[in-house]
Amino acid sequence: MFPKPVAVVTGGSRGIGRAIVEELSSSHSVVATYNANLTAAQDVAQATGATILPCQLADPASCRGFLAELDRRFPVVDLLVNNAGMAPRERHDILEATPESFDEVFATNLKGPYFVTQHIARSMLARNAGRIVFIGSISSFTASVNRGDYCMTKAALSMAVKLFAARLAPHNIPVFEIEPGIIRTDMIASVAAAYEQRIADGLLPQRRIGEPKDVAAAVRAIADGRLDYSTGQVLHVDGGFHLRTL
Repeated sequence: MFPKPVAVVTGGSRGIGRAIVEELSSSHSVVATYNANLTAAQDVAQATGATILPCQLADPASCRGFLAELDRRFPVVDLLVNNAGMAPRERHDILEATPESFDEVFATNLKGPYFVTQHIARSMLARNAGRIVFIGSISSFTASVNRGDYCMTKAALSMAVKLFAARLAPHNIPVFEIEPGIIRTDMIASVAAAYEQRIADGLLPQRRIGEPKDVAAAVRAIADGRLDYSTGQVLHVDGGFHLRTL
């Protein structure tokens, strides 16, 4: 139907998501979602030719509207990249965290991607073809007591990857998790200098902060089918942070 395979990238207007859209735009017809920053969305659309659609993952009605429009305009999806997510609006010790923040972060980082994936996976099943990527985080296995809700969503998302990978493997639909480490994005802007110093002091075996293009390069390998016999795998894009050394 389309001259290029279709890729959906949630949260594609900034940071890691934008880098993924830029990487895939040479080989795919890209559909990227945005939440609130229309200016950034329009900018990435103009720069890459991507189709930009609104989707607020925490709002089921918004997700349904996005998926209905996606089905209407792009009924065949070849690649889904679940990238959109959020940190808590304010960092609080877990003894001071609020139910409101907990609900918002879980709805955005876990519930939304879970049901978006469910919907798109059903259409992939009809063709026994497709690839799915979840952008996770080192926070899935690293405790940060001032953003416990975020860490728990990423840990749960890791299990979602295993579940979808197991369910879809017999149907030629591999599912992967990419776990970025400290990546230079808006999410860490307020603490970037502190991270830079910790990295210089030895926090990471590879002594540099990560860039969004590092994550996009991992998505490229998946999109090109180079890892199709490795469903369920976790790709650590973290400068070696996950290594344990003595």
